[in-house]
Amino acid sequence: MAARERVDEYLQALLQPDGFKDYGPNGLQVQGRVEVRRVASGVTASLAFIDAAIDAGADTLLVHHGLFWRGQDGRLTGWLRERVARLLRHDINLYAYHLPLDAHAELGNNAQLGRRLGLAADARFGDQALGFVGPWAGTAQQATPAGLADRIAQALGRAPTLVPGDGRPLRRVAWCTGGAQGYFEAAIAAGADAFITGEISEPQAHIARETGVAFLACGHHATERYGAPAVADALAAEFGLAHQFIDIDNPA
Repeated sequence: MAARERVDEYLQALLQPDGFKDYGPNGLQVQGRVEVRRVASGVTASLAFIDAAIDAGADTLLVHHGLFWRGQDGRLTGWLRERVARLLRHDINLYAYHLPLDAHAELGNNAQLGRRLGLAADARFGDQALGFVGPWAGTAQQATPAGLADRIAQALGRAPTLVPGDGRPLRRVAWCTGGAQGYFEAAIAAGADAFITGEISEPQAHIARETGVAFLACGHHATERYGAPAVADALAAEFGLAHQFIDIDNPA
């Protein structure tokens, strides 16, 4: 068991949210009970996730995508009302960390995705240094865009969308999880032969073909399944809490 105040302090010190310009509030978004015993982590604070966490007996939730974002009108109606009402009815704390959870050098989404793909960053790039880039660490047979796509499919359980560029051998690979397709040009400038992210928009296919750098869109949700449970594991170990990762499938 841990006091919520101590959980607050630990997460703020670990993830340093004040160092980021973000799209919404990081930290405690909905206040629940004072004592924390059982944590559930997940990607998004969807109603399905909240209900599954309630069924699991969680009193505190830790997610990457919280409830409140810049540009919302602030009214608690419709789907947002239902999510908040569930949390308040069951006296559950909701913590959400967005860019700080992407960026953490060991526990963040990018670091954890790199670990699963066998990639280790030796440099950062892009806005707020969110992008990771490092040397290719696979076998010679995998050192092609198609080989990298196969490796990703095995690690994530889904085939990525691949635009192979000119098919060049891979020497350096860049990655940034989620909706970071706009980082593609920064990844190219950082010397990458391939860029891994969650989503693709219309311009990236053309840029890949014209620059020769491969682009791999692996799923927003699929690339961001690893940071929240890694942080929650660290939190649970620090305070002797129970922790369960709950993955709500999402095709995006």
